[in-house]
Amino acid sequence: MSARTGKVTVTTENIFPIIRKWLYSDHDIFVRELVSNASDATTKLKRLVDLGQCSIDSDSELSIRISYNEKTGVLIIEDQGIGMTSDELDRYINQIAFSGAMDFVEKYKEKGGSDNSIIGHFGLGFYSAFMVADRVTIDTLSYVEGEKPVKWESEDGMEYTVSESDRTQRGTSITLTLSDEAKKMFDATKIKNILDKYCSFMPYPLFFTDVKRKLEHEKDQKKRAKEAESKKEEFLISEYTPLRVNPVAPLWQKAPKDCTDEEYISFYHQVFSDPRDPLFWIHLNLDYPFTLQGILYFPKTDNVYQTLEGRIKVYNQQVFVADNIEEIIPDFLFLLRGCLDCTDLPLNVSRSALQQDDYVQKLSSHIIRKVSDKLSSLFKKQREDYESYWDDIGVFVKYGMMKEDKFFDKAKAFMLFKTVEAQYLTYDELTEKHDAVRYTQAADKQAAYIDIATKKGYPVVVLDHEIDNNFISFMEFKLPSKRFMRVDAEFEGESHSEESYKRLTDHFKSVVQDSKLDIEVISLGVDSFPAFIRETEESRRMSEMKKQFEKMKKSGESDPYGNLDEMFPEKKDLVLNADHPLVARLMSYVEADSTDDSADIIINQLYDQARLSHGSLDAEGLKNFLQNHSTLLLNIIENRAGSVGGKE
Repeated sequence: MSARTGKVTVTTENIFPIIRKWLYSDHDIFVRELVSNASDATTKLKRLVDLGQCSIDSDSELSIRISYNEKTGVLIIEDQGIGMTSDELDRYINQIAFSGAMDFVEKYKEKGGSDNSIIGHFGLGFYSAFMVADRVTIDTLSYVEGEKPVKWESEDGMEYTVSESDRTQRGTSITLTLSDEAKKMFDATKIKNILDKYCSFMPYPLFFTDVKRKLEHEKDQKKRAKEAESKKEEFLISEYTPLRVNPVAPLWQKAPKDCTDEEYISFYHQVFSDPRDPLFWIHLNLDYPFTLQGILYFPKTDNVYQTLEGRIKVYNQQVFVADNIEEIIPDFLFLLRGCLDCTDLPLNVSRSALQQDDYVQKLSSHIIRKVSDKLSSLFKKQREDYESYWDDIGVFVKYGMMKEDKFFDKAKAFMLFKTVEAQYLTYDELTEKHDAVRYTQAADKQAAYIDIATKKGYPVVVLDHEIDNNFISFMEFKLPSKRFMRVDAEFEGESHSEESYKRLTDHFKSVVQDSKLDIEVISLGVDSFPAFIRETEESRRMSEMKKQFEKMKKSGESDPYGNLDEMFPEKKDLVLNADHPLVARLMSYVEADSTDDSADIIINQLYDQARLSHGSLDAEGLKNFLQNHSTLLLNIIENRAGSVGGKE
């Protein structure tokens, strides 16, 4: 067979169904695309006016108007923009994927100005209409003087008819007759919600008319006018007023120096419907090395996880693109709220996803740097204010440090730890004079342990959030020169190992019936409790790991790989305070071999009291503790009654 060459041909019958099905994953995208095209057409007209290529009435408002008739399923999107000629219809509509925006930019780029303000792909975006419409009509009149109005009609996007139009106003009107299936999906409220989602910050006034409500309003006005006439009363008919979709201008377009705190707070409430004021914010306004505008807010959270959906909204030339795009916004920043508008985003032609490139990575790095710079500046210049924010932003900073190395490198300087005395100290301040960071997970339950540590001069920090277990391990990995140690992990003082104390500890073991219990006698001061449970940091972490595996076992997520008690042995020791009078009295009983049931009750009570203050006393132990407590109280009363009787 002889070699031959040729060109691959693609027919609309084959490719168009694929475009409609796969280019746009969400059916409501067609509203965004058509309104965006209307905005692009208006921007083009303004550019031509600025370049002196055409003129418009100075009093005319360049607005975009949308109307929807639920009864007929007719949706109309109309602009007063540049319009199209018959030739432009052929190029921009009849040739799929011909970019009208890029053609316009190439034609006028020598005139000066940026091409960032025109983002539309006039062609593919328009064809999203056929996902929902049985018929689409374009009625357009170009700004070019002498051009005739043109009408384009199609029922499937493949076959079309072009004819003369009777349009007299410059601009374009696109009319969609929705399919029966689409009518079930879209009512007037749904259309309005879509406009609110995607078009709230469009650069031109955007109005929506619910035709059904308009007709009802007009009918009601006529009825009331007729009733007023019959009563010979005056009645002024009020016209139906279309709803303004975008009454709030995007605050991020103003220069930071021109924005007041009241404006920032008001904008936050309007966009995010949060009744609480934000703590502070970061206003991004860059022209180089990329165009980026936006505002990131630090909300009040009380360190409680909340839904992350829709917290950071990404826009492209004031058109909403998506929530929480991970390519440019690391997930730890989703704990913030805000709006980002970047006209340079490398979007695909459906404007619904990013194309991966180095630009996106640079943009992400810049946003991280701006956030860390803001926090660093607050810490250095307004530390008192920064400390007042910490209860709300602490989780954000910790999570960010664990997720992003670049953020960790800066944040370790302004990362704070809150002490039990409500002081806020940095890691360096905590470890400057101490070999470890001593912490508590429950300040109210570990008060006795905290008292010992603070009397020794150690600051004790509160690490009681669910993120803190992982954060402790992370900090020890990143900064291995120091360690974290819970307040019940170590007791400093003179340790007693004399034979007399050994007899006491052996008797303790026999009474509590735990021969494996390790008991140490240490001088802790007469003001400290008589007994404590000591759990090493290693044992505590083993206990936490065991809990995680137990949860997995209950949920059926994973095989726990054998006996959990063997995998994660828990070890808790008993520490007796040699300085406490009660321990000294028990020791004297043991030395004199004069222990009795009362002494044994006291021993059990001391052990249970230690476990109670530690938080490791189970239900059965608590029951025994309360019974022993009642017995001791009864003994006191009986002994006192006997003493009183003897005196009498």
